[in-house]
Amino acid sequence: MSVTAVESRPAGTLEPSGHQPLGARVKAFIELTKPRIIELLLMTTIPVMFLAAQGVPDLWLVVITCLGGYLSAGGANALNMYIDRDIDALMHRTERRPLVTGVVKPRECLVFGISLAVISTLMFGLLVNWLSAALSLGALLFYVVGYTLILKRRTSQNIVWGGIAGCLPVFIGWSAVKNEVSWAAVILFLVMFFWTPPHYWPLSMKVTEDYKRVGVPMLPAVAGNVVVANQIVVYSWVMVLVSLLLWPLGYVGWFYPLVAVLAGGLWLWEAHALRARARAGLKGAKLKEMRLFHWSITYVSLVFAAVAIDPFLR
Repeated sequence: MSVTAVESRPAGTLEPSGHQPLGARVKAFIELTKPRIIELLLMTTIPVMFLAAQGVPDLWLVVITCLGGYLSAGGANALNMYIDRDIDALMHRTERRPLVTGVVKPRECLVFGISLAVISTLMFGLLVNWLSAALSLGALLFYVVGYTLILKRRTSQNIVWGGIAGCLPVFIGWSAVKNEVSWAAVILFLVMFFWTPPHYWPLSMKVTEDYKRVGVPMLPAVAGNVVVANQIVVYSWVMVLVSLLLWPLGYVGWFYPLVAVLAGGLWLWEAHALRARARAGLKGAKLKEMRLFHWSITYVSLVFAAVAIDPFLR
C-alpha cells in the first residue's frame, strides 16, 4: 500500500491566532512529549532495573535513567507529531494537539524534538553508559523513522513492528544497571513486543473511522472485527506464554510466575470474550473493545510490579 497524501486543514484553525499565554505554551510543549504514554514506558524501565540489581538499584541511577528516558521518548513523540500534523488535524482523537490548534508552530516542534533527542542521548552517555545511550537513540530513531515515516501509512502491520520502539526501554533499564543485555531482558522485551498489538488494536477498533478518514491502514481499518479479534487472541497467548519463561530460566522466584499466571489468565479471558462478541456480530458499544485496552495497562502494571518485587521474596 502506498503512502496516502492527506490534505490537512491549516494549523491554528481551532484556536484564535496571536500571542498565547506562557502557561498555555508550557502546557502545549509538555503535551508534545505525550506524558501519558511515557508513564507506561517508565513503568517497564524501573522494575527491570530492580530485577537486574536483584534488589534496590542505585537511586541516582534510577532518577537519571528515568529523566533521560522521558526526554528521549518525549523527543520522539514531538517529532511524531511534527510528521503527523497533517492527519492529526483530520482525526477526532488528535484534533486538539498543539500543532493542530496552533499553540506550537511546526518549526518550534521540530527544534524541540531534535533538542530533546540530543540532550537525552548525551545524558545517557555521560551519566549512565553509552550502551544505554545507543539503545535510547535507537528507540527514538526507530519510532520516528521506522514507524512514523515508513510503516504507519504503508502497512496494516505498522503497530506490530513499530511497537519495537516501545519495547526497548526494557533493554535500557537493564543496560543502565549492568551495561549489557541479558536473556531476562530479551524475554521481557518479547513480552512487550507481543503485548503491543493486542493492547493497541482494541483502541484502533474504537476509532476505526478516524484511520479510514486519513488513509492510515491500521489493521481494524482494513480488516473486519473478527479478523482483528482472532489476531488479538493469538498475540495474547504468545505473550502470556513468553512471560512465564523467566521462571524456568531461573531469573525469578515464586512470586512473579504467580502474578503472571493470574494476570495473564484474566487477559486471555478478556481477549476470548472480545473475539466471541466480534464473532456474534456485535458492534459499537456492545463490542466493548475498550475493556481489553484498559485491562492491558493494568496487566503491564501488575506484571512489571511483580518483576520489581520478586527479588525481595527469593
